[in-house]
Amino acid sequence: MKKIAIIGGSGLYDIEDPSNAEELNIVTPWGPTSDSILKTEQDGIEVYFLSRHGRGHLIGPSQINFRANIYALKFLGIDWIISVSAVGSLKEDIPPGTIVIPDQFIDFTKNRFNTFFDEGIVAHVSMAKPVSEKLSLSMANACKKLDFPYKQGGTYVCIEGPHFSSLAESNFYRSLGADIIGMTNMPEAKLAREAEMCYSTLALSTDYDCWHEGHDSVTVDEVVSTMSKNVKNARLVISEVLANIPDDKDEYIKNALQSSIISSIDSITDESKEKLSAIIRRYLLA
Repeated sequence: MKKIAIIGGSGLYDIEDPSNAEELNIVTPWGPTSDSILKTEQDGIEVYFLSRHGRGHLIGPSQINFRANIYALKFLGIDWIISVSAVGSLKEDIPPGTIVIPDQFIDFTKNRFNTFFDEGIVAHVSMAKPVSEKLSLSMANACKKLDFPYKQGGTYVCIEGPHFSSLAESNFYRSLGADIIGMTNMPEAKLAREAEMCYSTLALSTDYDCWHEGHDSVTVDEVVSTMSKNVKNARLVISEVLANIPDDKDEYIKNALQSSIISSIDSITDESKEKLSAIIRRYLLA
């Protein structure tokens, strides 16, 4: 049975009917996940939902335990992750309400643990193609079928937060050719790649950041108001995607660690092997 995870961001904190879900509390080698993971089934697919900020939105972007979240999903045997994220628009042609499915990231975070391989074992995975092309295409097809405004492809700038950008910063990110800006997809996407999981983002544009002269500077009220409208569309897109999950993972993701672990397997301690067992087990058995 196929398994897919939905990581819900700002505005998407729960599934539509949590009363029918199995609640999973998983403690990982990196501690607990942001919230309990809700397991349901739809059309023969196991669906797992995790609120990135926790229900009630109590965890800021820099305090999210990204490693625990991704490791728990890997431990559960999940191959596909849809990240639902609120973002600001850096382009005139991406007005609030637009769904963006980015295919590139620029990481400006600086205070986060961004790898599983930081102690006792070293790996260098490729992030040239940071998302699953197969899953992203399924998401784009869903948006097209539902006739929602969307953009397939684009660059997501991830900043540390929790503050919104200064005007100078916003214009700087625009000068890089970036399309959208957010605070949570890094290191989430990097960790998913290390875990050989297919990860794609359903980015929901809520505002024009602060660069747009014709709009006021972004506020929480504005983000929440637009996000609540976007969440309904996001749920419909996800439901459509669930019926069209690809049969197999992208080639560059399914064996991402095969040529990335540089440490000698014989030199890795038993403690490190146990800590990373859900991720590297098949390479230890090879």
